[in-house]
Amino acid sequence: MSIAKIIAGREFEIVSCKAATKVREAVGLLTERRIGAMPVTDDEGRVIGVFSERDVIRCLNVHGGAALDLDMEQVMTSPAVTVSSDTSENQALALMTRRRIRHLPVVDDGKMVDFVSIGDLVKSRIDSIESEAQAMREYIHSV
Repeated sequence: MSIAKIIAGREFEIVSCKAATKVREAVGLLTERRIGAMPVTDDEGRVIGVFSERDVIRCLNVHGGAALDLDMEQVMTSPAVTVSSDTSENQALALMTRRRIRHLPVVDDGKMVDFVSIGDLVKSRIDSIESEAQAMREYIHSV
């Protein structure tokens, strides 16, 4: 299954921030929205990085309390690892495992179209397996 099928019909706002956003504000967004990461975009809406809980921990370790007053461009993970909507679910999961990341911006023609988490991909995979198992049970009962 492709990322396009996973994100089809999803209707929610992608929470993002700009490179000049302060860590303090970004941490507030992560907390308020109960999310683990968000894309960092430039003025044209292109993804230039990702800011995650891991980035918060890393910058606090390096800069202490002063980290809260730094800009995203100083602490975000950049360049962002991205996928396109035609990337397969298995390719995206393999990329996330290999790079040890949990979130991927979905970028088509230079524009972000969605933001997926490993949870989105695992849920899709489980749904697919359950559907296949149900089809097999139905087949077995029909024979």
